[in-house]
Amino acid sequence: MAASDEFFAAKENLITPGAPTFVPHTFDVKGQVYDGWETRRRRGPGGALPDRSVRDWVIVRLGAPGVIRSIVVDTAFFTGNYPQACSADACSLTGYPSAEEVADGPGLGPSGWQEIVSRVLLTGDARHSFTVSSKRRFTHVRLNIFPDGGVARLHVHGEVVPDPALLEGITVDLAALENGGDIVACSDEFYSSPRNVISPGLSRVMGEGWETRRRRKPGHEWLVVRLAGRGVIDLAEIDTSRYRGNQPEAASLQFMDAGEDVTSATLAAGSGWRDLLPKVRLLPDTPHRLRVRGAPATHVRLNIFPDGGVARLRLYGSLTEDGLAGVRRRWEETG
Repeated sequence: MAASDEFFAAKENLITPGAPTFVPHTFDVKGQVYDGWETRRRRGPGGALPDRSVRDWVIVRLGAPGVIRSIVVDTAFFTGNYPQACSADACSLTGYPSAEEVADGPGLGPSGWQEIVSRVLLTGDARHSFTVSSKRRFTHVRLNIFPDGGVARLHVHGEVVPDPALLEGITVDLAALENGGDIVACSDEFYSSPRNVISPGLSRVMGEGWETRRRRKPGHEWLVVRLAGRGVIDLAEIDTSRYRGNQPEAASLQFMDAGEDVTSATLAAGSGWRDLLPKVRLLPDTPHRLRVRGAPATHVRLNIFPDGGVARLRLYGSLTEDGLAGVRRRWEETG
């Protein structure tokens, strides 16, 4: 959203999905081109080294409100121009404040910015991972670098905490990451992450879906989605867009109504599941929209026969009363 300085390389590069790249001896009018965020050199009075408190900063609005578990600060390819140290703060805001409002501080409330990563030294061309212990829900993160320099990527890992007001009384995608769904078990993820199938937006290339290796033994591949909350699904979409020649031959859906203490072994086992959608044939490069007759469920299992790739899985429905109560409780506990 905002940065104190981005003279050499733009702040938006920090959240580019792909891994950073570097092409030596590639120059523009400001110097060597870097795939990251880089600020100009700071100077103290008379050209001396700046005070230890001098910093540059960048503010990122998270994709969804959530509890942060770890932060990754990657200085890939920054070898003589990386920051000496960094720290990170976070805050929780309602609505959609402007970059100026977030940077200047008004509206942050009594708690304001909360430090979630204390100042720590960095090294060049390295991936630094920092554990975050706070159990609060946050919407924005501020990365501080001391005194200046370049960072290739910033990753903020955590768990989405959906706003119950946005899920109450309407049909939503109960599988979506942005609504609090997640992948909790999977048989194979050789080519790409199963979380891709519940990610926002459409897949732009084949690598943005979930694809398994070629199966050479009996059986089939599968993944399990933990829904945003206990709910009833009315419509499913199994999208094979971009998969031509490597889409599954068929797919089916099953559901389970389980408590919060359900084990991974139970979810991975073939027993205990009930049919939500019988096996249907899949076409290549096609969004398949299918009505289903569901009952209250907390988990859904996508089975693909025998293997292949799926771009997106959408499970449209509504939360039950106890499902909505669970979402509200989580929201209040992290507020």
